[in-house]
Amino acid sequence: MQHCSRHRPPSLLPIGRYRETLLYLIETYVVTIVVGQTGSGKTTQIPQFLEQSGWCSEGKIIAVTQPRRVAATTIATRVAEEFGCELGKEVGYSIRFEDVTSSVTKIKFLTDGLLLREVLVDPLLSRYSVIMIDEAHERSLSTDILLGILKKILHRRSNDLRIIISSATMQAEEFLRFFEAEHIINLEGRAYPVDILYLEIPTEDFLKKAIWTVIEIHTKEPNGDILVFLTGREEIDNAIEALSKEAESLHSRAQQIIALPLYSGLSSEQQLAIFDEAPENTRKVIFSTNIAEASITIDGIVYVVDTGFVKLRAYNPLTGIDTLTATPISKASALQRAGRAGRTCPGKCFRLYTESEYQALPEVTVPEIQRSNLASMILQLKALGIDNVARFSFITPPPSELIIRGLELLYSLGALDEYAKLTRPVGVRMAEIALEPMMARTILSAPSFKCLSEILTIAAITGVDGSIWSYHEGEKKNAEISRRKFAVEEGDHIMLLNIYQAFITRGKKGAKFCRENFLNFETLLGAVSVRAQLKRYVERFGLMIDEDHSSRSIHMISTDKEPGICERIQRCLTTGFFAHAAKMLPDGTFRTVSGDMKLYAHPNSLMFNRKAEWVIFHEAVETSNKTYIRDITKIEKPWLIEYAPDFYKIN
Repeated sequence: MQHCSRHRPPSLLPIGRYRETLLYLIETYVVTIVVGQTGSGKTTQIPQFLEQSGWCSEGKIIAVTQPRRVAATTIATRVAEEFGCELGKEVGYSIRFEDVTSSVTKIKFLTDGLLLREVLVDPLLSRYSVIMIDEAHERSLSTDILLGILKKILHRRSNDLRIIISSATMQAEEFLRFFEAEHIINLEGRAYPVDILYLEIPTEDFLKKAIWTVIEIHTKEPNGDILVFLTGREEIDNAIEALSKEAESLHSRAQQIIALPLYSGLSSEQQLAIFDEAPENTRKVIFSTNIAEASITIDGIVYVVDTGFVKLRAYNPLTGIDTLTATPISKASALQRAGRAGRTCPGKCFRLYTESEYQALPEVTVPEIQRSNLASMILQLKALGIDNVARFSFITPPPSELIIRGLELLYSLGALDEYAKLTRPVGVRMAEIALEPMMARTILSAPSFKCLSEILTIAAITGVDGSIWSYHEGEKKNAEISRRKFAVEEGDHIMLLNIYQAFITRGKKGAKFCRENFLNFETLLGAVSVRAQLKRYVERFGLMIDEDHSSRSIHMISTDKEPGICERIQRCLTTGFFAHAAKMLPDGTFRTVSGDMKLYAHPNSLMFNRKAEWVIFHEAVETSNKTYIRDITKIEKPWLIEYAPDFYKIN
C-alpha cells in the first residue's frame, strides 16, 4: 500500500533550490516570468523569499494577486501560518468588501480586481516594491487590464518596482513579448507519474458517472484522497448528497468517506476544512470547481476525476446578455487537473471523456476579455483617465464589437456623455462603487425613488458570494413553504429584501432563524457586511439614507404604512437593469427585447410558474441547452421607454 505525506515543509518544495536564481533575476530585471506547476511553491514561497531579502524595507509591501477571492484568503492563511504571524498582521489579504491587513502588513494577497481599484487612489501603486501577478495563465479580465496598467506604471517606476508574472502553464511566451522581458524561469514540474485513463464510450450524464467513478476508486484502489472537478455550486451540493447516499450502502467495515465542497462563496472555515487530514480509516473526497485546478494545492490527493467541463461567462453582443455556461475545458486545463494527482506520490486521473474528445478540445481557454461584457472594464479604464479604450495596451485586444456594446450600455446608463467621457457625478461614482455597472446605477438612482436603504440591501444580497438558500434534496418541499412566508407578488428582489429584514431583526437568534427557514447563515452574514460597505460608499457621496422605515417587511404593493414602496423599488431597478428586460410569452417562457432570445424562469425564482407581462432579471445561467434567469422582478413596459429612451426603440 502506498503512503503519501500530507504537507511538504517549504524547504522540500521544488522552488527551494531556485531561491538564489529567482532573487538575482528579480533584482536585475524589471519583469521576471516564472513558470511552475501548481504545487511547486511559487505562490507561498516567492513572497517570503523577497521579504527575507529586504524588499519590504521602508514600509514597502509585496502584493500577490489572485484571480479568485477564495484563493487569496486560503493562501494568505497558509502563508501567515508559515510566517508565524496572526493573519492580518505581517501577512494579510484584501478582497472585495473585506480587508484583513494592518499598518504592519508586508505581504498582501489580493484579487486582481482589487489591485486595479487601488490604482484609482494610487495611480503608480507607490506602496508596493514588488507586484506578483499569480495564475496569469487564467487570463481573467482583471488580470489582463492589470498587465496593461503595470506596463504603463513601469515607464515611471522602472527603478524601484519589480513585476513577477507567475503562470502554471507553459503558454508564457505572450507575457515575454508583451513586457519585452528577458527571461522565463521554469521551475521543476510534477514530482510523480500520473496514469491517465479515458472512457471507452462518451457519457450522457457526467455527474452520475463521477459518483460511480468515486465509488469504484473507493472500493478498488489503495489509500489516497480523491479530487473531483465539477462546474458549480448546485452540482457540487447534489454530488455530495448523492455520494453520501451511495456510501451508506457500503459494507460497514469498509473505509469511510468524507465528502467536502470547494467553491467560492463558502465560509473561511469551510474553505480551510479541505486541508484538514481525514479521520482514521476515512477517505476524503473533494468536489471542486476549477478553483482547485491551479489556485489551491491540496496535499494527499492521489486520484483526480475530471468531468471535462468548466462554467465560463460568455457575453452575446446580439442579445446583450452575459450567461454562465458549462463549456468543455481546454487541453491546458486537462493537463493541470491531471497534475493535481501526482503531487505527493504516483497518482491516477480518470477523465470522464474519450481520448478522441480530448483531442478535439481547444489548446487553451479563450481569454475572458474576448468573451465578456466589457462595460465594467471600460468604466474602470475611463476612471483611470484612459479615454481611448481601443488604443489601450491589451495583451490580447478585445473584439471591437464588445467594446461598442459596452460603450452603448454605459451611455444608456448615464455613465458616459455623447463624447464617451465619464459623466459627473454619475459616471465617476459608478466607477467607484465596487459593483457591476447596472447595480451601481440602480443604487445611484435610489435616492430619487426614496428607496436607497432598500436598494442597498438588494445590492448586498445579490452581490454576496453564495446562495442564500440551504437545504438538502429531501427538504425541497419544506423550503418551498418557508419561501412563501417572504414572497411578494412583485418578484424576487423584494422577497430577498424581506428575508434580509427578517434576518437582521432576529439579532443573536439569526442562526436559529436560518435553520428553521432553510437559509444560509454565512451568506446572510456576508450580505450584512457588504451592505455596511456599500452604505459607506453612498455616505461618502453625501447621499442620505433613511433607515427608519426600511426595517419592515414588504408584503403588499401598497399599505397605509408603505404607500407605493414596491413600485418605487421596481422602477428604481428598471433604471439599472433595463438591458435585462424580457416579455413573458403565453407558454410561460420569456423573450428578451433585444436579440429575441428565449429564456426560462429559474426553478428557484418566485416567477417560476407565475404570470407577469414584463420583467427585469439580475443574471442568466445556461444549463442543458436552456437559459434560465434568476432574481426576477415584474415591471411595466412604459418604464423601459421612460428610463432608457436611448436603449429602447420599442414599437
